[in-house]
Parts: sequence; structure tokens; C-alpha cells
Amino acid sequence: MTRVDAGRQLSEARAAIASARSVVVKIGSSALTSLEGGLDTGRLDRLADAVEARMRAGSDVVVVSSGAIAAGIAPLRLSSRPRDLATKQAAASVGQLALAHAWGTSFARYDRVVGQVLLSAGDFSRREQHRNAQRTLDRLRALHAVAVVNENDTIATEEIRFGDNDRLAALVAHLVGADALVLLSDVDGLYDGDPRKGSATFIPEVRGSADLDGVIAGSGGALGTGGMASKLSAARLAADAGVPVLLAAASDAAAALSGAAVGTAFAARPVRLSARRFWVRHAADSRGAVLLDDGAVQAVADRRRSLLAAGITGVRGRFFGGDVVDLIAHDGRIVARGVVEYDSTELESMLGRSTSELPEGMHRPVVHADDLVKV
Repeated sequence: MTRVDAGRQLSEARAAIASARSVVVKIGSSALTSLEGGLDTGRLDRLADAVEARMRAGSDVVVVSSGAIAAGIAPLRLSSRPRDLATKQAAASVGQLALAHAWGTSFARYDRVVGQVLLSAGDFSRREQHRNAQRTLDRLRALHAVAVVNENDTIATEEIRFGDNDRLAALVAHLVGADALVLLSDVDGLYDGDPRKGSATFIPEVRGSADLDGVIAGSGGALGTGGMASKLSAARLAADAGVPVLLAAASDAAAALSGAAVGTAFAARPVRLSARRFWVRHAADSRGAVLLDDGAVQAVADRRRSLLAAGITGVRGRFFGGDVVDLIAHDGRIVARGVVEYDSTELESMLGRSTSELPEGMHRPVVHADDLVKV
């Protein structure tokens, strides 16, 4: 257990996490399962105890739970985490039932009802599904049920292959307007290297990118797929969106959720991104690209002005009005993302033309400043 100095006052980030009224708690596979016995109900009960204590203290809590594939390994008599997609999906279909039942049974000790919400990161790329997920989670919280979110591993493809429940947790944190995100796994915080090698230094606070200079983050273990690289990426994503993050060991769940005096705290950016701008920047899939001249790059990236057709030199891919596209400088850098107003075929006829040269129906900006986010 790595704690902050008890004689010092909690940092601003830790204080914000400790007092947060709405919290998303992500729990990794290794905290819930083992290769030999599948789900460890004793560990799951202790995690549910910590969540219940936080809820009784007055916070809304959404749980993002990994473990479906890992929970299916033992029942299917597999010797290790499967590598091929079909077996992963089969393990998830078995493990998902066991995982949902275990959470329901554990919270039933407190007369709490559990609602399972199956999502994948891809669901956030479509605006309507994004809104539907938000409404479901908000309603579950309003009905005092515990929302247990998991990636929809039985049908996901890229999500299973690369494993991003950490990123999913960060997206959920912004989706529900959470005041804090707590990532619980088998590590007690962030180190500048592999702590198992004995020479790594613990990092108690991350206030900005400079605190991450020299940090080497590895990939996942035998049961999970995310690893420290995934957790670090998710923590930075959430913090950039205005949500403070605590990265701690699942064995320290009670301390993490009661006082945030363990693990590594990530400070949030001062101004929280709006839901729409967050969706454009982090959640939506890019459907194509628009190439900009130097003047347009300065306008959209430096002054956050609307993108006009006069500053566009080319179009890549096929997209439609309302899609999210990357805005690219002449050297290939993605300088911004935005919601485009025109189809790619329409846009090709508008390249480099001033507004006065365009037909009356094409006087709208190509990307409005309100729908544009610098990358």
C-alpha cells in the first residue's frame, strides 16, 4: 500500500476525488479473477463493500468491471487466456453471466439492485448511441441501482483485440458527468518503470505532462489486456477532459474510495470540455480528412475560427455531412478534429473557393468553430 504522507494535507486533486459526489470506479480483471478458479467472490465482495461505503457516504458510483473473458476461462477448462477471437468471444459469453450474477449477489447483501450495461468504445463514436447510453446510466442512478458497465466482449472485435476497458471507463466518466475516476487493478500506482525490477520510482502526483517525462509503461498481464500503458492513457484522457483520476491497487479499494490517500493522483485540467467537444475529440471515429493550407491551420488551431472552403487544399476518404473528420496540415500533422457540414463529394467542388464564389446553399462554414476541437 502506497500512501501519501499522513502528516501533509491532501493535494487538490486528491481532495477533489475524496469529496466527489459522482464517481466512476474501474476494476481490472486481475482484481476479480484467477486462472485456476475463475471469479474470486471474496475479493469481489470486498470491492462491493468499498463501493457501498462510498455510496452510503453520499456519492453516486458507476462500476466499470473487466473480467468477463477471464471469468470464462476456468468454466471452459482453458489453460490460459485465449488468443483467437472466436474463443475470446466464447469465454466472454460464459464469463459475462457469471460476472453479472456475482455483482448482483454481492450487492444484494445491501439490498442494492444491479443493472448491467454492455458497451464498447465503438458505441461512443455514434452520437445517438452515445446519448442512449447516457440516458440509461442516468436513469439507473436515479433509481438508486448500481450500474455495472462492461465492454461488450461477446461481439466486439478491435476492442477485444487491444482491450480498452480503461479507456471505456474514462469515456463513461465524462458521459455521466462524474467528478472523479478511480482505476483499480493489481498495481498500487504509477512508477517510472517496472516496479518488479526493483529500481522504479513511485510517482504520487501527476499535475501535467512534465511529470511523465521518462515514464515507461508496459502492457497487460496473463488475465487482462490493458496494462499500465492503457491505464496511463485513460488517466490522461479523463484528466484532460476535466475529471481527476486516482490510480490505485484493488486491495486498497476501501482507502482509495474513502480518502484517496493511496495510489497516484492525476490532476484535472481547469476547464472541463463540453460533452459535444469531448465526443468530437475523444469518442467519435474519424470518417475522413480535410487538408488545410497554412492560413487555415492558424485560423482553426491557433485562433479556433470556423474552417472555410478557401483554406482547404484537399479531401481524403468518403464522408457525409455530420461526420467527424481530421483537419490536417501540409506536413501531415492532425491539428484539429471537427464535425463537417458537407459530404466529401460536395467539398471537392468547393476547394480553395471564397464564400462569395460559392452557390448560396454552400455559404455555411465547412466546420463551425463550435464543432471544432484542437488536437
